[in-house]
Amino acid sequence: MAKVIIPLIVMIAIIVIKKIPFIGGKVHYALLAAGAVALLVGGIYNPMDWIKAYVDGLNRISWVILIALFGGIYARTQTAMGTMDTVLNASRAAFGRTPKGLYAAGMITLILFGSLLGEGLSAACVAGVLMVGPMRDLGLEPEQISASLVLGGLLGSLCPPMTNGIVLASSLCGADYDTVLKWAFLTVPFCCVVIIAFYAFRWIKIKSLPEHLIPTEKAGTILKKGLPTLIPMLTLVAIMILAYGPWNKIVNTNLITYIWGWLQKLVAGIPFVSGLGNMIVLSLVTVTLIAFCSKGVRAYGIGRCIKEGFKDYLPCGAVHACCALMLGGFYAAGLIDIIAEWAVTLNTHLLKLGGAGAIGLMGMITGSQSTSQNVILSFFGPALIATGMSPEAAALAGAHLAMGSQAFPPTDLCTIVVAPLVAGTLGEPCDYVKSMMKSLPGFLFLFGMGVLLLFVSPC
Repeated sequence: MAKVIIPLIVMIAIIVIKKIPFIGGKVHYALLAAGAVALLVGGIYNPMDWIKAYVDGLNRISWVILIALFGGIYARTQTAMGTMDTVLNASRAAFGRTPKGLYAAGMITLILFGSLLGEGLSAACVAGVLMVGPMRDLGLEPEQISASLVLGGLLGSLCPPMTNGIVLASSLCGADYDTVLKWAFLTVPFCCVVIIAFYAFRWIKIKSLPEHLIPTEKAGTILKKGLPTLIPMLTLVAIMILAYGPWNKIVNTNLITYIWGWLQKLVAGIPFVSGLGNMIVLSLVTVTLIAFCSKGVRAYGIGRCIKEGFKDYLPCGAVHACCALMLGGFYAAGLIDIIAEWAVTLNTHLLKLGGAGAIGLMGMITGSQSTSQNVILSFFGPALIATGMSPEAAALAGAHLAMGSQAFPPTDLCTIVVAPLVAGTLGEPCDYVKSMMKSLPGFLFLFGMGVLLLFVSPC
């Protein structure tokens, strides 16, 4: 385990000790250093092997990069069309009569987007941009806004019905998906309510809403007037529902496979470019093309939307470029396998806590709930079942653990993407690390719910 701990210590030291000359407090250098140290402790010294590791890291996060890029362009089209105004004003009219109510309305909107998209990063990037201005008006700091967007998006992605985390956990544990989903309808919303209430009362200090945020029309009226501006967004929701609906076991209603199946086959297996075949990426491309046809976007300028969206992505891209070496280095040096082997050695008395810790550590390193599940839950789940735990209970707990841990510092990929988007939208700095630490209590609660479910099995 020393090979795993040393790179993490180096990374955390660079981030925390800001007095280190040139690199102190800078996430970019911390990620690069962690990747380099991982390769060195793994005995990899050949420069060509370092290049291969870097390319592998880029390939592993290619879908994240492309979601952030196309999400930025799509967000610009929604600004040009007036979608943001429609969604925000309707949310304010429905829920935002008080400062805390407006904050809750924004978080609920993010969670709903996440639950329909089934992917938290997309919700945080696409719907989250809608919330930046109003949250700033509520007196939140940029890091608090970023943390809120990440919390809302990732919590939503665990919410039924389009919850990839629970689908994967059920598959790995051989559980009945419908049973796990039924209990997720209770556990996940409970976590959402507690977390939203915690942050609303902790952060919202103003006593009354600014006058320009007070709604003057009913939500239904606002939505009716703004219906044309919602067409791309509603199309995106429809695509997700058709793609992940339970009826797909009988008939394929995934429009993306019909429209873009040829592209998915074309890019499959090609390093980095294969990220274009990602379902969420192609969904964003589809609705962006639809948005390009709207009068508002054409008046604003299609080229302008692309240029500004790409500009918004550049701060994210710099971090992605550094993160690729860290991820590639960890995989090339075999550190992921070391964590998996360590978890296997645990005795039955330590299995639950040790397995939860292994998932937490994997989430910290990879920033991915799917990786945590595939690497750890694939053997942790069957081990739990062997102790007498039901497959459904193991899957439910595993999904909560993986979703909470993927946002733990220092490799919270969602924050790494969202913080620069907030900074670009506000024109103010937004510190990655501060944002991660501010969202950490919420994700610790979600992770804690997973630990509780290991010992108190509802199903």
